[in-house]
Amino acid sequence: MLDRLPTSTGHAVRCTRALRSPWARLALLVALLMGAATAVLLWQPQHLIMDGWPQLSGAAALALFGAAYGVCAFAFVPRPLLNVAAGALFGTQGGLVSALAGTVLGAGLSFCLGRLLGRAALRPLLRGRLITSVDRQLSRHGFRSMLAIRLFPGVPFAAANYSAAVSHMRLGPFLLATAIGSIPNTAAYVIAGSRASSPTSPAFLLAMGFIAATGLGAVLVAARARRTRNSPSSG
Repeated sequence: MLDRLPTSTGHAVRCTRALRSPWARLALLVALLMGAATAVLLWQPQHLIMDGWPQLSGAAALALFGAAYGVCAFAFVPRPLLNVAAGALFGTQGGLVSALAGTVLGAGLSFCLGRLLGRAALRPLLRGRLITSVDRQLSRHGFRSMLAIRLFPGVPFAAANYSAAVSHMRLGPFLLATAIGSIPNTAAYVIAGSRASSPTSPAFLLAMGFIAATGLGAVLVAARARRTRNSPSSG
């Protein structure tokens, strides 16, 4: 029995080293994200938030909604749905505060898990001019770059979070840029949700106009970037 002890100890050490390896941590991150996405598909928590919200009021309701928003945003529930729900449940002011808090929480969860579990494995794989350019921008001008990403919708929420996590950007500037840059678009959806019962009101029409304008702008920017990448001079 004593002869077996070194063998079992060595096996435990090898297992521990494997679990600590960058690729094992990346596999854990992928498993967590797949589990979150599967949970969203099965349980559809956005409908639970919009239709089955507990009868709370005041700061407790705002805090609970913000926490649920953050977890749902991390689990790939589309933020526009959550923002509209915030406006419908709490009105413009309370909905905006709770939605922004949830946005920052969801972004922070993605950033911290991405840095802890995925960065060591993914950084050596950064290849290509576009990818290295994005990484360089986020690493050198993190706050300014992330602020621009949040202000001009077009980059998916999760993609921006994990790109920042893999870069050398610090958590503080990332969260601050997310909070400030998310205000305009979040406010538009929250206002639309709070005024959905009066679709001819000036506030609702202005909010929908802003959403349409930013969406069109994102499409035009993406089309221009695609043409630039495909042009002969960029090869």
